[in-house]
Amino acid sequence: MEIYKLPIQVAIIVFPVIAFILTLPFLVYEYRKFGSIHIIKSVVFFSFILYIITAYFMVILPLPKIEDVLKYKGNIAQLHPFRFINDITVTTNFKINDLNSLLRFLNKSTVYTVILNFFLLLPFGVYLRYLFDRKWYQSIILSFLLSLFFELTQLTGLYGIYPRPYRLFDVDDLIINTLGGFFGFLITPLLTVFLPSKKELNERSLIKGQKVSLVRRSVSLLIDLILLSAFTLVFRVIFLRTKYEDYYVIASIILYFIIIPLLNNTKTPGKVLLKLEVVSTNNKYGIMKVVLRNILLSFIILFPSSWLQLLKGNISDISFYIIVVIITIIEIINFIYYIIPYGEEKEHLFLYERISQTKNKSTIIVEVEENEEKEIKRKNKQLRAK
Repeated sequence: MEIYKLPIQVAIIVFPVIAFILTLPFLVYEYRKFGSIHIIKSVVFFSFILYIITAYFMVILPLPKIEDVLKYKGNIAQLHPFRFINDITVTTNFKINDLNSLLRFLNKSTVYTVILNFFLLLPFGVYLRYLFDRKWYQSIILSFLLSLFFELTQLTGLYGIYPRPYRLFDVDDLIINTLGGFFGFLITPLLTVFLPSKKELNERSLIKGQKVSLVRRSVSLLIDLILLSAFTLVFRVIFLRTKYEDYYVIASIILYFIIIPLLNNTKTPGKVLLKLEVVSTNNKYGIMKVVLRNILLSFIILFPSSWLQLLKGNISDISFYIIVVIITIIEIINFIYYIIPYGEEKEHLFLYERISQTKNKSTIIVEVEENEEKEIKRKNKQLRAK
């Protein structure tokens, strides 16, 4: 039983890294569909990631030395279905009225291996039903496929890293894992009785998503920064060894944060993905407001270094440091303004937003209204048809 502690410990260590990698697509999907993320759904999703990592590590760990694997001479596969029943019968002597006999029975590797294989995919069935809304037959198929993936991982010697399998491919494991996944699907209502349904979570997220949270804006900005880095690399190559070599960062920022939003109805790619748009705070739309907003955001708040570096050496050191201090103070004030709600609706707006009289708006509201109108038209059409 000690060998199963290592996979769990490794999963806990590796989990934050993998969770970070998988977080962004999950956030984009949830924000794009609902406009917000419910805390319960987030916890369930992250627990699913941890479970999958742990299950995988239990399949491949501990890793033996390659020279030890070269010495293995046993079978690489067990292809006789339900052989585990005969193995248990041969290796145990269970008496139902003897407690010590029961403990010895459970302590036999032929027994606890079957039990662990059954419970290995039981949570998978629960997640399939609660988190992903899968049907019973889909649970069976997906549990089988996940088990097959685990078994093929063993059969291929960890995808060819080892010269031969260091664990046995067992058809009984496929059967037991699949049964465990299906059983997990069946008992999901019992295990999630205290949790809101997936439909309730989605409805709450949709209502909450009609407002723009700081997290949602941050994810949108993170996506934009990742894409901007690609733009910057392209401009770096284009401007290399030209008289504009020092301006490649400024050029990429202007293209991404100013020109693209002007051509795309105020939206950067990050805003498009998270269904955000820039609107006027006084209901008077003006193209110059958007331009001013993005100039302040890009060159004062996010990337002042893009032009400060060009000033360095062209002005005195004292003047340069005074400008740096002023920019720093402006950035601090910018966040202080967000903390303090402003206006009749007590909105949280940054300083650059108040100066440009702009704010982010969720397009989820528009989509909800459009869907409601379509539903009303559909019902009216059905009534007229009758």
